[in-house]
Amino acid sequence: MKMPQRTLRACVVLLLAAALAACGGNTPRLSSLPADAAILAFGDSLTFGTGAQPGASYPADLEKLIGRKVWSAGVPGELSAAGLARLPAALDYYRPRLLILCHGGNDMLRRRNDAQTAENLRAMIRIARQRGVDVVLIGVPKPGLLPSPPHFYAEIAKEFGLPYEGAALKEILRDNELKSDIAHPNARGYARLAAAVTALLKKSGAI
Repeated sequence: MKMPQRTLRACVVLLLAAALAACGGNTPRLSSLPADAAILAFGDSLTFGTGAQPGASYPADLEKLIGRKVWSAGVPGELSAAGLARLPAALDYYRPRLLILCHGGNDMLRRRNDAQTAENLRAMIRIARQRGVDVVLIGVPKPGLLPSPPHFYAEIAKEFGLPYEGAALKEILRDNELKSDIAHPNARGYARLAAAVTALLKKSGAI
C-alpha cells in the first residue's frame, strides 16, 4: 500500500527532528551566560596565542564572536601541575561564570605521565566547580604524525559531564595552512578554534 504524500512528508520531518535532537542531546547543558558575564580561557601557549600576532588568539576571537568578555590566562610553556597551582588565584581575580580549560600540551611535549596530567585536569575542574564556575574542556592533541588528543580528555569530560571540544585542534594541527609550527595554530587556526568553541557554547545553551 502506497503512503499518501502528505503523510510521507510528515514522517520525514519527524525523523529529521529526531535525528537533530539526538545530535544535540549529547552535549551537556550549561547555564545561560548573561551579556555581562565574564569567561576565563585558561591554559598554556595555545590560550596565550603563540604563533599569531597579539590580538589573534582564540580567546580574542571568541570574545568578538560571542559578545561577552573573555579573559585570557595562558602561560606559554606551563605544565599542568603549575596550571593547577595558578588556577585558584586566577578564578578569584577574574570571577568568571565559565572556565574554558585547554591544558596539558606541555606535559605531552615533555613526556610527563598521562595519568598525572589527567589528575591535574580533574583537580582544576573540581576547583572551578567548588566556586560555582561552569567548565568547558578542550582536548589538546599529542604531537605525532597524526596528532590527536589522548583518550583521557574525553573520559574526563564524560566523567564530569562537561561540554567537550576534541576535534578542532586535531584538525587544525593536521593542516599546514592553519598552523605556525608542529604544536601551535596560526591566526587562521585560532579563528577556527574560536568558531568551534562558539558552536559548542551555543549547543550547550550557554549563549
